[in-house]
Amino acid sequence: MSSNTAARTARRRTLRIAAASLTAAAALTLTACSGSDAAGAKPAGRTDSGAAAAEAGGAGSSTGGAGSSAGGAGSSAGAQGSDAKTGSGAKAEAKAGAVGKQSGSAHANGGGKAASPARTQRLADGISKAEIYKLGEQHYRAKIVARGSVLATLETKQGDAGLDANDMFITLTLDGQVHSWMGGGHQGPGTFKLAGGWTAKVTKVGELRYRAQIIGHDGVAATLETNQQDTGVNANGVYIVLSAGGVISAHA
Repeated sequence: MSSNTAARTARRRTLRIAAASLTAAAALTLTACSGSDAAGAKPAGRTDSGAAAAEAGGAGSSTGGAGSSAGGAGSSAGAQGSDAKTGSGAKAEAKAGAVGKQSGSAHANGGGKAASPARTQRLADGISKAEIYKLGEQHYRAKIVARGSVLATLETKQGDAGLDANDMFITLTLDGQVHSWMGGGHQGPGTFKLAGGWTAKVTKVGELRYRAQIIGHDGVAATLETNQQDTGVNANGVYIVLSAGGVISAHA
């Protein structure tokens, strides 16, 4: 090979290498640019997404703020509602209180009317009196009062009532009549002659419990029995009292 030929060949190789170097450099440049663009695009995309998210978050926060404001308004409304209810409750309670007071007054007035006796009657001792109240049909009550104090109470319950008040005997009949007399008592047990031709056979049947059979011409006309309290009867216009202590007395 001549020197010229060798020189040309060397130049060609140099040109090829240079071209290859240029191509590689261009490829590297493109790759670098693509990588930079991709890298730049990704962060930019993330930044945009982040911004969008931030904006969305901001909007959510704003919405939340609005919700909070709405909640605050709701709370305010609730508070107002509570106040309104409280006001209504207060009015209702005040009205109920007023009604209660009126009812109490009505009861008091009713009690005042009920406390007025149908009549008052002076008794045999000249000191005591009987305040007589009608409670119903054949249902009467008599309060025995002396110097402003109630000493005893008699009440007709399906029968006449009687009382021995320290040797003053009192009867209250089913028709509301009061009869009183002093003395004439007999201590039982025993058999005793009573006013009006009656005979009383008194027996003891228990503690503070006596029985008296009221006997007439035709046999036993009535039976009295004490059960820890005095009792009495109207026997054809003869008033008889049997005490829980066994004392019997009659008055025509």
